[in-house]
Amino acid sequence: MRLTFIAFILVLLCFACTKKEESNTTITGKIHGLKKGVLYLEKIEDSLMTTLDSLVMSGKEDFSFSIQLQSPEMLYLFLRKTDGVPIEDGLAFFAEPGLIDIKTSLNIFEGNAEVSGSVNHDKFEEYQKLMQRYNDKNLELFAENFQADKDDNEAKKIEINQRYESLIKSKYIATINFAMNHSEYEVAPYLALSEIYDANVKYLDTIFNKLTTKVKASMYGKELEKYIEERKALETNE
Repeated sequence: MRLTFIAFILVLLCFACTKKEESNTTITGKIHGLKKGVLYLEKIEDSLMTTLDSLVMSGKEDFSFSIQLQSPEMLYLFLRKTDGVPIEDGLAFFAEPGLIDIKTSLNIFEGNAEVSGSVNHDKFEEYQKLMQRYNDKNLELFAENFQADKDDNEAKKIEINQRYESLIKSKYIATINFAMNHSEYEVAPYLALSEIYDANVKYLDTIFNKLTTKVKASMYGKELEKYIEERKALETNE
């Protein structure tokens, strides 16, 4: 009987150790102003959003998730409110193994988010700030085109379209340069896959070849390599 009890304890200890080893990433945070809702931690897997964990938030603003990450990747927090307001808010953050802390508010769930503990997320925010000027310019062109369409000014619309195409090219070049200048971070192959996947394959190849060995071996590094091989195979068969 004593041996059976000891064996049972050992099994529990082994299970506990295994569970502990499975979690290498802790995501903590606080959502100011939250009264009630369900918080979901999700990721994109095979082009579908997959739930990694969820937490019922009732009368508390703090949350914590523990997961296993093989390498840094983009994750998402979705808040589904249960106070009678059918609103779903979400924010994206670049997670990496270790401790990540997220502070945000209920009113501006994504816009107020402050993420600490992830160097890749810091770099991702740098990229977003870089892209903001291109997005602002795009809105300006949209407004101009709307007015030109209203005035039935075809010459103006052609000129605006030329400026738009030039803006897109500049945006792609800026993304390529950013990825190459940050080749030691997993955000580089992520941007290549998510922002400029339809760029000339030679540029994607250049980005991949610039990546460090560690980043090439990451999830996004492997995905970029596979994608480039598929693109080259398609172009060869055409």
